[in-house]
Amino acid sequence: MKITVLGAGVVGTAAAYYLASEGHDVTVIERHAAPARGTSQSNAGLVSPGDATAWASPAALKTFLRALYNHDLGIKVRLRFDPYFLAWSLRFLRQCTKERLRANSRVKLRLALYSRDCINAISADTGIGYDERKKGILYFFRSQHSLDTGTDNYRYLAEHGLPIEIVGRDRLIELEPGLAGVKEKIAGGVYSPIDQTGDSRQFVEKLAAYAAEKLGVKFLYGTTVEGLDIEGDRVRAVMTSAGPIAGDAVVISMGPESGLLGRRYGIDLPVYPVKGYTATIPLEDESKGPTMGGADEDQLIAYSRLGNRLRLASTAEFTGFDRTHKPSDFAAMFRTGKDLFPGAFDEKKAELWAGLRPMMPNSVPVIGQARYENLYLDTGHGHVGWTMACGSGKFLADLVAGRKPEIDPQGLVYGG
Repeated sequence: MKITVLGAGVVGTAAAYYLASEGHDVTVIERHAAPARGTSQSNAGLVSPGDATAWASPAALKTFLRALYNHDLGIKVRLRFDPYFLAWSLRFLRQCTKERLRANSRVKLRLALYSRDCINAISADTGIGYDERKKGILYFFRSQHSLDTGTDNYRYLAEHGLPIEIVGRDRLIELEPGLAGVKEKIAGGVYSPIDQTGDSRQFVEKLAAYAAEKLGVKFLYGTTVEGLDIEGDRVRAVMTSAGPIAGDAVVISMGPESGLLGRRYGIDLPVYPVKGYTATIPLEDESKGPTMGGADEDQLIAYSRLGNRLRLASTAEFTGFDRTHKPSDFAAMFRTGKDLFPGAFDEKKAELWAGLRPMMPNSVPVIGQARYENLYLDTGHGHVGWTMACGSGKFLADLVAGRKPEIDPQGLVYGG
């Protein structure tokens, strides 16, 4: 088939790779001048099945409500007139039960584990390197109380296939010598040995180049999607700034903009942008930096080691499609980074970035046919899009081919 993929982030590019590998004629439309210049440009760098717990939970409900008036939290909600945010919030709140938390987390874990294998298979098959490290990830807590209460979700993931080790501070420092300077400030944590790290932008750039050269995928950069030409129950063409592009099927992988396009054509796609901030900093002294990825669960700061660089990431801010940032947005991030890794970096050399995660109310992406016979979705991956993108791309290729996917499709296939 002739298939048009909308979006050249990690999700769209992975989908294009798998579809082209099946022999389809694939064209990717991307509004930026290069791949991975939107959500996939910068993130925590974590490929993390260990972070498969859904956001919506009884605890998140309390935090979400506190964030309406306390803007010092890791979650920030800016009150503004936005009917779509109100509708999204009501759907999010309906997911904040223990039963829904467990169900959504199981689906995320299933896809995340599968996707990690897919990322590694792509890397092996294509020779793509992306500053990857396969040493695991540490999720640690600063107080005994937060350790005791915070490990429940990880234990639940372990019951459903995630290998973990609950570690005290001595074992934690044995695993990550880079945290030796703050040993007494950490009570313990969770070590997920199969988790890994890597630079998503490097991965996407190299995968796009490989797909273009080896598989014949056409990437139309600097091209804006203006709409869909629909007749009956089929999409005839994608209307773009470069003119109409006809084909046999269309895949929407436009990150946070996916919901905007879908709603224009009657598709119930509650994707909402959630803003996150990252700083990428050269290590002044590599011996003082981390050797693997990690997350300070009390400070809500994640980090990864990308070659000779340190990536810090934090914040979930509900502020619409605003992508701006200012120095003060990174102050807490740098305080925590310097506390954890003193002398490792100079924050004045940091590359600062803010981007939007495409969040579904239940934290689970949507994949598959939507309303029209030849229109597919592969979007809504939220804060773990880098983790789940390759698995969802392969899953989508199976659906397009009419094959039974390699993993259980329950909870993943679009049903709106």
